Amino acid sequence: MLLRSATLAAAVLSATCAFGQTGNFPERQIRFVVPFAPGGGVDATARLIAQQIQDKQGAQVIVENRAGSNGTIAGSFVQQATPDGYTLLYSGATHVMARYVMSKAPYDPVTDFTPVARTGEAPLVVVGSPKLTQNSLKEIVDEVKKAPDKWTFAVPTLGAPGHLATLLFGKLAGVKLTILPFRGTAPALNDVAGGHVQILIDAGIVLLPAAQGGTVKALAITTPKRSGLAPELQTSAESGMPGMEYVSWYGIWGPKGVPADVTAKLNQMINAATSEIVKEGRFAKLGVEGVQETPAQFAAYIVKDVNQNAELLKAADFKPE
Repeated sequence: MLLRSATLAAAVLSATCAFGQTGNFPERQIRFVVPFAPGGGVDATARLIAQQIQDKQGAQVIVENRAGSNGTIAGSFVQQATPDGYTLLYSGATHVMARYVMSKAPYDPVTDFTPVARTGEAPLVVVGSPKLTQNSLKEIVDEVKKAPDKWTFAVPTLGAPGHLATLLFGKLAGVKLTILPFRGTAPALNDVAGGHVQILIDAGIVLLPAAQGGTVKALAITTPKRSGLAPELQTSAESGMPGMEYVSWYGIWGPKGVPADVTAKLNQMINAATSEIVKEGRFAKLGVEGVQETPAQFAAYIVKDVNQNAELLKAADFKPE
């Protein structure tokens, strides 16, 4: 047994040495794998950071989109990659909820990945059908309580921030909501605009242009203070629902086992890029607030976020599909 233990320890040490020497890391192209199609908040922030690293730090970074299966196609690809720091998952809060919203998730998003850096967070926006006569969350809640069967809430992706924020809405309102899942924000937004579904909560970067164009009715933003992108839009508290605060966030993970020194170097590179993007105001144009954390801080944030969201799912008696 001692011999086997010593052999295992030697193997682990050998693997660590093989992958754990940063040297001139990165010495070749880094890949950000995004689990969504181009154009959304995750993809947009991934491309900003990748370009910033290339322009200012000289490292080659490409963004590769692998959409599908609630983000797990991209997640599985990264999970199975060599843990050398060259293949990374750039995703959002949806990633860490896979095990809670899928009956057969292909991995544990918390234990099967290496947290590298959280890059930003963004408010969600509550929008309604343009046919609604109500103009505030309080008015919406009052009507939902009177006739809950006449109200349907669209959810772009199960486990996504919009889904969890919708559950929080129901919890605060004290009403069991009728929730209709969609395959993405675009079809959900189309049905709300057409009056087939009444309410949608999702990232402001996606919903604000539609609201400002009159396609849907903007009701509130889910942050304690108003957004510079839409200063006329009330916060949830101002709209009559205190406590309705929720943000979407973005982060970067490696496969399980990325050595600590490589993780630290990646974290340094990504935080430097994020800091410059914030200074240049490019995140602000997307309604995103930049975040710079250590890997340990990111890991702690994930645990806190997962625990909070798991409670919301449990309270709503949600069953994984």
